[in-house]
Amino acid sequence: MDQTHWLVLVTSVAGQNGSLRVRLWRQMKAIGAAALRDGVYLLPARSELRQALANLRDELLAADGLAYLLQVVEDDPTLQAEWRALFDRSEPYLQWGEALAALLAQLPESESEARRSLRQLRKELETIAASDFFAGEPLESARRQCNDAEKRLTRHYSPDEPLAVGGAIPHLDPTDYQQRLWATRARPWVDRVASAWLIRRFIDPAARFIWLTDIHACPVEALGFDFDGATFSHIGERVTFEVLLASFGLEHDPALVRLGELVHALDVGGSVVPEGIGFEAVLGGARNRIADDDQLLADISSVLDSLYTHFQGSAKP
Repeated sequence: MDQTHWLVLVTSVAGQNGSLRVRLWRQMKAIGAAALRDGVYLLPARSELRQALANLRDELLAADGLAYLLQVVEDDPTLQAEWRALFDRSEPYLQWGEALAALLAQLPESESEARRSLRQLRKELETIAASDFFAGEPLESARRQCNDAEKRLTRHYSPDEPLAVGGAIPHLDPTDYQQRLWATRARPWVDRVASAWLIRRFIDPAARFIWLTDIHACPVEALGFDFDGATFSHIGERVTFEVLLASFGLEHDPALVRLGELVHALDVGGSVVPEGIGFEAVLGGARNRIADDDQLLADISSVLDSLYTHFQGSAKP
């Protein structure tokens, strides 16, 4: 066993101070400590955990409790194994996997609802991981399952979602892309509607859009975006919005980059910025309310204008 150093917090709280005792128990549970006996808690000797325990010790002493923080070196392999077993997270991973399987077995009608549920599961997984001090294959397997679930949702709700290709992103001159006809898939979702907004707002102010029900019917003169074989689509890890930013030299704008992070997370998964959940809800509602895609773009463009202005303000020093 390579882990021989442990932290032990020994505590004693007066019987009449029940609220402090409960608060201590909750805090120890939150950081993943194991209880060796009543008032005695065990954690691996790691700097961030040592600081957390030191803070708890000081809080207990300030409340007239007793607390001792000890570092223990244990070389007995049997006892090492017993202590490691106290931090086995197999059951939380199993319960998490069952919840993921239940979601995938009966996907909701709404894509936004499904993605919200999956984001919550991803958040719960990282909570488990935070206290999995001896993480191994169970965590890696769960993360792979989460990534596979993201792809499953994309295939289910957006079967025509483009596959990413490799290669470098060319640097283009916006003056060569003025007053053009642009084409993408009908009933635009996050990446398509945000890309259309970006095109009209920052690349081609006189852009005209057509919304394809069949990508194979794309006019030869149109600049396609966000579908397989389009002029602009996913490249590597970047979604179409991010590819357009890089192609037309717009990555110097922090507010647009922040919008790109929002679009990326909602489109292919990842950590969603706080504003992303609200944008997804607004777009979902607008799609249910507006049948015409040109009107949908106009409606959502005002939302994206506001988000862009918001991000401009938050980017200022």
